[in-house]
Amino acid sequence: MLIFGRILFGIGVGFGNETVPLFLTEVAPIQHRGAVNIMFQLFVTIGIFIANFVNYGTSTIHPHGWRMSLGFAAIPAVILFIGSFVITDTPTSLVERGNEEQGKASLMKIRGVSDVEVEYEEIVAACEQAKQVKHSLKNLLKPASIPPLVIGVLLQILQQFTGINAIMFYAPVLFQTMGFKANASLLSSIITGIVNVGSTFVSIYLVDKVGRRKLLLQACCQMLISQLAIGAILVTSLSETGTLNRTLAAIVVLLVCTYVMSFAWSWGPLGWLIPSETFPLETRTTGFAFAVSTNMLFTSIIAQLFLTMLCTMKAYIFFFFSGWIVVMGLFVFFFLPETKGVPIDFMVERVWMQHPIWKRLF
Repeated sequence: MLIFGRILFGIGVGFGNETVPLFLTEVAPIQHRGAVNIMFQLFVTIGIFIANFVNYGTSTIHPHGWRMSLGFAAIPAVILFIGSFVITDTPTSLVERGNEEQGKASLMKIRGVSDVEVEYEEIVAACEQAKQVKHSLKNLLKPASIPPLVIGVLLQILQQFTGINAIMFYAPVLFQTMGFKANASLLSSIITGIVNVGSTFVSIYLVDKVGRRKLLLQACCQMLISQLAIGAILVTSLSETGTLNRTLAAIVVLLVCTYVMSFAWSWGPLGWLIPSETFPLETRTTGFAFAVSTNMLFTSIIAQLFLTMLCTMKAYIFFFFSGWIVVMGLFVFFFLPETKGVPIDFMVERVWMQHPIWKRLF
């Protein structure tokens, strides 16, 4: 029954992760596109925090506390279900499916003004071009879609190799390994959850001011220092009984928080934002679906392997993830262009064709 429920959860989460970032990207005004899209990640982090809090509260309720934890997930599901009847389709989606008048009315409603002719004409032109494509899957292999496909897929893979989901999933186990008691480890997870939520607000504020690349590169430096420091402390100070003294344990929790902080204002939200804004309209849905599927696949792989890796590699697992963070920084520096302030329907001309590496495909 649990496995069957997890499969149904997976279908719902897959649909949500595919549609919500695309929806937000298509309705957001260009100057606030990053901030609006990151609202998705913000509420994901709020959900994680609430889940940690619920788990902490139900951990002492026997024997049905775990049933309550799972059952409470129905509450946001019902809210999402009801909300889906309230919102309208995006102007781009309506125009693409032949509902031009509805699309224009939707655009005026979203923007709050009646003068939307310039933006509306850009949407119509992009939709006309998209209608020429009959097989979006084949079109993913054409020059205009290869750069965002490679970027979108690799961002999702590298996002998981930061080790974030491993740490967030298994924070209670990790803290227990360092000598915290069961309830204390859950409480520590709540602390990291608060940091996660707060730092996402930082991303909302900065992403359209400083750009995507700077946030990603800064976070790589901060995550690398945090991971190396955690690994060094655990290698040198973790006793045979699997405990740290109180001072070092507090330092490790602080370092985990600085690590989560940097991820939450960079690779967490931008891993969804960048793939949702860089594909041309004709392959946007299909290309983003590849990115989402890659994220789900590698989330699952890391979740399955982390405990085995933790038992085998022990504290050295943090050095393993540190190595990947170096790779991530190099990837961003050489291959990822800045997309701040570029209309989503002009990414090919203004971003990919101008990039020193990707322009060779055109």
